Amino acid sequence: MIKLKDCAIYYEGSTHQDDAWEYLQQNTTDEILETFASYYRGTKVEAGVQETEPTHTSQAGIDLIKSFEGLELSSYYCSSNVLTIGYGHTQSVEEGQTITEHDAEELLRKDLMWFEQEVSRLIVPVLTQHEFDAIVSFTFNTGSGALASSTFCKRMNDGENKARCFREEFPKWVKGPNGPLPGLVRRRDAEVELATS
Repeated sequence: MIKLKDCAIYYEGSTHQDDAWEYLQQNTTDEILETFASYYRGTKVEAGVQETEPTHTSQAGIDLIKSFEGLELSSYYCSSNVLTIGYGHTQSVEEGQTITEHDAEELLRKDLMWFEQEVSRLIVPVLTQHEFDAIVSFTFNTGSGALASSTFCKRMNDGENKARCFREEFPKWVKGPNGPLPGLVRRRDAEVELATS
């Protein structure tokens, strides 16, 4: 277990400092201490086993996202009148541009980097690779603001059972202007299945 006073930059060994740190140490739950320790060391910790936090989407996550985004190897104007190519890529796209399927996946991986960083920033508990992948897919689809303000994020960070959070919260994000959209229902179901596998 980490000793909080060992992390303090202004600790000078004074008696009153020792008393304050000891009080804090004794009145902080083990779960909070473990979470603090994981951030202090640059990793997250679960069940007493230090793990490296996933920071990139695995191939399973990439494949799930690809299956719902659709692939266009020639540039086109999307419904928002923005030039788009590959799996929804919009940066530096030119009219008449063509790419390979490999290029499209590489562009997707680059596009996912922002969302991967946002998931790592917003979700406190340690995640398995599949959980991380599912949340990245969700965030890529809904936006990081949606994740940040979601009950899912709050419940996860409050330490609730992760599988229950996925099963109960992800299916809420399927509504279009006229009710649930079948494509979003399938996507949320696939994300929940991946996260809890």
